[in-house]
Amino acid sequence: MRLSVLDQSIAVAGRPQDQSIRNTVALAKHCETLGYERFWVSEHHNHPTIVGTAPEIVIAAIAATTERIRIGSAGIMLPHYAPFKVAEVFRVLDALAPGRIDLGLGRAPGSDGRTAYALNPAANERPEHFPADVRDLIAWVHGEPLVDRHPFGAVKAFPMTATAPEMWILGSSDYGAQVAALFGLPYCYAWFFSDGAGGERAIKLYKQQYRPSARHPEPRSGLCVFALAADTMEEAQYHYTSRVLSRMNRDRGILVPLEAPDAAAEQLKPFDQDRIQRFREESFVGTGPDVAQRIEDLKNRVGVEEMAVVTWTHDEAVRRASYTHLARAMGFAPTA
Repeated sequence: MRLSVLDQSIAVAGRPQDQSIRNTVALAKHCETLGYERFWVSEHHNHPTIVGTAPEIVIAAIAATTERIRIGSAGIMLPHYAPFKVAEVFRVLDALAPGRIDLGLGRAPGSDGRTAYALNPAANERPEHFPADVRDLIAWVHGEPLVDRHPFGAVKAFPMTATAPEMWILGSSDYGAQVAALFGLPYCYAWFFSDGAGGERAIKLYKQQYRPSARHPEPRSGLCVFALAADTMEEAQYHYTSRVLSRMNRDRGILVPLEAPDAAAEQLKPFDQDRIQRFREESFVGTGPDVAQRIEDLKNRVGVEEMAVVTWTHDEAVRRASYTHLARAMGFAPTA
């Protein structure tokens, strides 16, 4: 099974935020040696928990330190930007890492409304243009003509190279699935964001409405799940406590750096313990073989071709070890 990684450069209590960015770059190299398929980085803004604000820069840094693994965005929040500029940026990235760049696109702002306006004063209008922007971006990325009478039909995105980024649509709703199907693009559903709510429906809709394209004659879909693996279930659940608190806080609109497990356990005491227990039981957390089996079971149940994993821990060594446990359980062949 193809397994990939999504990293969000999480802020951690007691650690400088610049270290989170450097840890993302180092983790990509680690995951390449373990045999993972792709390494994607997210885009969020004005978010005290997730400090990865410029995926295109992080992708360039990863490209300079890796050789095989595909690198991409999950995703570029297209309403913030002109499609032509995104095409130029990703054509440059493809020149740095030929044939290894993924251009994942999202329609959500990755922020609140005020922040979206600060990024682009016309942002409130751009989501309505998302399908047209995707259409234009496909043409510019691949050096193809835009639609007839397009006002920018004579404009080309350079550099022109022998390869091009692979485009994906990312989302957590039916809308993204429908846009991906319309343009014949691969689609990845953010299962971890919604705890899977609506995920099976979105994948089914994507496949039902899929219009074959020259590059992708068949639908190609994936899911991204949160997972954490350790030597024992007890150890995995201990480190997962940090994520549990973060999720409970998120539901109350509280966004803060990730706390250490012991501190998180103390802060969780006033919360609904039954809800916390259900959250733990439904999580992809445990030993490597247990987590790997749950990931494979979900893949087969929903009927997708690829899976990706996002992991948050307070201790960076624990996070790296989690990906190692999963790679071993999946039977990947390490390259170093």
